Amino acid sequence: MSAKPLMISQCDVRRLAITCQHLSGPRLCADQTNVMTVLRGLRYVQLDPISVVAPSHEIVLWSRLGIGVAPLLDDLLAHQRRLFEYALAAAAIVLTEDYPLYRAFMDAYPSYPELASWVEVNHGLRQHILDRLAEAGSLPTSAFEDRAVLPWKSSGWTGGRNVERMLQFLWLRGRLMVAGRLGGERVWDLAEAHLPETVGQAALPMAEAISTAVEHAARALGVACPRDIRRYFFGLNSAPPLDAAINQLRSEHRLLPVEIEGDFGPVASFIHCDTLETLEAIQADRWQGRTVLLSPFDNLISDRDRVERLWGFSFRNEMYVPKAKRQYGYYVLPILHGERLIGRVAPRLDRRRDVLEVEGLYLESDICPTSDLYRAITGQISDLATLTGVSGVEYGAIVPEAWREKLGKV
Repeated sequence: MSAKPLMISQCDVRRLAITCQHLSGPRLCADQTNVMTVLRGLRYVQLDPISVVAPSHEIVLWSRLGIGVAPLLDDLLAHQRRLFEYALAAAAIVLTEDYPLYRAFMDAYPSYPELASWVEVNHGLRQHILDRLAEAGSLPTSAFEDRAVLPWKSSGWTGGRNVERMLQFLWLRGRLMVAGRLGGERVWDLAEAHLPETVGQAALPMAEAISTAVEHAARALGVACPRDIRRYFFGLNSAPPLDAAINQLRSEHRLLPVEIEGDFGPVASFIHCDTLETLEAIQADRWQGRTVLLSPFDNLISDRDRVERLWGFSFRNEMYVPKAKRQYGYYVLPILHGERLIGRVAPRLDRRRDVLEVEGLYLESDICPTSDLYRAITGQISDLATLTGVSGVEYGAIVPEAWREKLGKV
């Protein structure tokens, strides 16, 4: 583990991260093969119930593959079952081929005794859910009776929601899977009934599962320190110890140490051996960026601290900030242009008027609003409107001064 670190520039760190996230070069066409290619690179996409413009997971894949991703994703989830829903740092769409990895974490859940005790006391509710699914097949949440003898106590939104809490436990434990949705309601089925027969259901040994997760995260991130890896795959607070896995992967030369030029701090960082060729191409100036709008929950920017460290771009979700205190807007999509995050778009869908409203279009203070940049950004906004199914785009008053006349804001 004493190998001399590779030297890498800050620019190359950003370009490698963007490339590993399938956000560089010409956009791939939207087909099932490319959806799976992207998901094998990212390893998951986050699900979010808020759909101001379109569901977050759909925007994440649109950023990489363009129009037409939604039916492809639905088919892979509901019919082919090559994907399924599970919880990492948040609810996510993950690869069914990774099921043995997740099975290890399912078997270890829950990690705190209070929940285990509540589940055991309410064994009648648990058995009711399992029996109903065994008899009737897949069912929505509303199909189950609340047979809890001890209510679930919580200061948050789950307080008193006994059926939902038990379903969540059985899902995270691996007894149930999300088989689909009726409107906004999840439909459940027994895991053994929903999983394809070709999928191995035995759990990986925990040490191997952690090591595999570390490798997935390292490949997706490009250059990463242990904290980046932990946040990407597990969330900061729920991760098992990663030191042993990282040290073992270093000794096997799967993770290679890197030294980043400039002031990136003293934290040890690594690159996965599988991405070395990509790095070499970047350092040989064989790299092409593009202009992309990113979901606020996009994998590239989900770790806000890392975004600020690598790009110097401060991005916070203002959905729960009072309107008067918001700096940019309720729902904001960062703009990736080449290797930089250069601004934000605040869109809102108005289906009644059949338009995508752009309430604000903001550029960072050092970004020059050129004609080429105008065409690149407005082209992406028009494409986003097409994704949502509306016929036009309407811009509000907050736009770069140099573009006001072009956007009809004089």
